[in-house]
Amino acid sequence: MNFKSIFMGTAAAAMVAGAVSAEPVTLRIQTHYATEHPTGQFLQRWIDDVQVMSGGDITIEMFYSSSVVATVETFDAAINGIVDCDATGGAYQTGKNPAFQFVGDIMGGYDTPWQQYSWLYYGDGYEAAQALYNEQNMQLIGWSIYGQESLSSSRPIAGFEDLKGWKFRSPPGLETEIFEELGASPIVMDFTEIFTALETGIIDGADASGLANNVGLGIYDIVKHATYPGFHSMPSDHLACNLDVWNSLTDQQRRIIDTAWQKLSFQIALFNEKANSEAAAALQEQGVTLYDWSAEDRATFRQAAQTAWEGWADKNPETRALVESHKAYLRQLGLIN
Repeated sequence: MNFKSIFMGTAAAAMVAGAVSAEPVTLRIQTHYATEHPTGQFLQRWIDDVQVMSGGDITIEMFYSSSVVATVETFDAAINGIVDCDATGGAYQTGKNPAFQFVGDIMGGYDTPWQQYSWLYYGDGYEAAQALYNEQNMQLIGWSIYGQESLSSSRPIAGFEDLKGWKFRSPPGLETEIFEELGASPIVMDFTEIFTALETGIIDGADASGLANNVGLGIYDIVKHATYPGFHSMPSDHLACNLDVWNSLTDQQRRIIDTAWQKLSFQIALFNEKANSEAAAALQEQGVTLYDWSAEDRATFRQAAQTAWEGWADKNPETRALVESHKAYLRQLGLIN
């Protein structure tokens, strides 16, 4: 046997040894998405990517539609070992620490998913967010962002002046503070109450989801006005794992999970950008009026958002650190002065 054959045989043996050195692992993960939801379908592709790339060494047991615990309890379930990872979103954990608002839905910050992703990967976002997660014995793996949400309304909503006295369904927390600053009347109500409230005139509009998702929900069967592209809210879902579980994985296993998640993240953003564009074209043909707010009105909204950010930043050092990190990066992008 010549030297080349010996070398190649040794290298092949080393590769095989490296490939089988990892102990097989099963990760139990809960998501609030249903299997038939587009994001639920992307999660199934992510599971397949992880299992194929790991050669079967990583098995994902996904619990859809919050089937183990309530959505807001998923994070604690991962901390306590009921599941291994949480595939919901950081915004559900503001009661645990208000800083989670700024890894869940920054509101009035970035214009596009790509800008927000870039804070995480090219600003100091990953390090800043990781400190928050690690305090809870959790590891942030990454985000998935489906894009800007659209406001839906029974009356024109062409700019911030139209917000005066505008009654709309709002989630609790930071959003209500921002819109109240601009003269609107946010009403916190359960998602399931939106349709009856719109039909009976209890509210003039709703913050529900992105344009394409709103079409699927049937909102534009009731109201005929919407903002598009959106500007006010761009929530990020996350994958976060119990830190002890994450540290027990090999470097190879962690790299596979992270790489596959980045693929999922960017595919979700691309898919929804296409879906929203198609929805916008179809809705206009159906007589729904879409409002693309001017740069001046967007700036007014962003200024109101920053006022609310400051109130939240004063709540504790962790929130202040994240707010300052976002502000510094938004300045780099020229989005705030």
